[in-house]
Amino acid sequence: MNRIEYKGKPVSVCTLSNSEGVTVEITNFGARIISLVVPDGDGRRCDVVQGFDRIEDYFPENHLSDFGAVIGRYANRLAGGRIVVDGVGYQLPQNNGPNCLHGGPDGWQYAVFDVAECDGRKLQLSLVSPDGDNGFPGRVELRVTYTLGDDNCLRIDYYAVADRPTVLNLTNHSYWNLNGDQGSSILNHSLWIDADRYLPVDETLIPLGRYDSVAGTPLDFRTAKPIGRDIDADFEQLRIGCGYDHCWVLNAPRDLSRPAAVLRSPTTNIGLEVYTDMPGMQVYTGNFLDGVVGKGGIGYGRRSAVCLETQQYPDSPNHSWPESSGRLVPEYPFESTTIFKMLTK
Repeated sequence: MNRIEYKGKPVSVCTLSNSEGVTVEITNFGARIISLVVPDGDGRRCDVVQGFDRIEDYFPENHLSDFGAVIGRYANRLAGGRIVVDGVGYQLPQNNGPNCLHGGPDGWQYAVFDVAECDGRKLQLSLVSPDGDNGFPGRVELRVTYTLGDDNCLRIDYYAVADRPTVLNLTNHSYWNLNGDQGSSILNHSLWIDADRYLPVDETLIPLGRYDSVAGTPLDFRTAKPIGRDIDADFEQLRIGCGYDHCWVLNAPRDLSRPAAVLRSPTTNIGLEVYTDMPGMQVYTGNFLDGVVGKGGIGYGRRSAVCLETQQYPDSPNHSWPESSGRLVPEYPFESTTIFKMLTK
């Protein structure tokens, strides 16, 4: 295999596998999950995450993509690309209309992480983000650990420390398709979300600052239903997002003992349970996938994947939500866990 580098740093792939036939490939470029292969009900091996065949295709000069990446410094949107930390204002890149999205155009999804450990079951990656990185204040040291268990749980542990007050929001941005055909529509997937409320947004997908009930709306997934059942309903929030692109307020207390969401394909009967200690989960139904050519030459069309992004609420630093400030200070390191549990039977 030819040596691959990005901006002078070596890019590699670590493979994790377990006794149940689950295999996960992760690259240190953006700490990305680039494949996750599981057996379906008939024993056929299915890759359930979208991406590319070549590592170089993830480089931004080839494709601007978030496939499988760890997003930072601030996942999701910040209004006007502006934050205020301890009374000091900072202007960030505006790469999504007027807003800063996923840390800006040079966010952590395009960074080469250092590999601290890779032993077939665990991968630990680290990154140092300097003060002023994409306009964000403070030096941040990040550690991301992926662990694959024989219970088919892929666990992601995040740990971050800062040398002065700043903001932070981390998520994994995998694009899931459990059908065994990554170019197929995910509108047949059933989805359940443990959330009574969601965050309504304005025309630029910035939260309005209030919680709305999902009851009586197309955003009610408290009983599992196909994603496509209501996605084109006559509902203002769906018009704004061109489908689902909203943050659900996960029911509290949020812990790792019960799933926050369950996704399942009726085609393969492969399922995915999501566990998290984060307060929110952004659900994005691939509304702006535009036929990019992915693995095996497959075109990824609109709504051919769904993202389940566990995180702080979007634009939290510009609001006053007590359970989601997005603030990181030296005295209190950030620690969080998300688990993707594959259901193969």
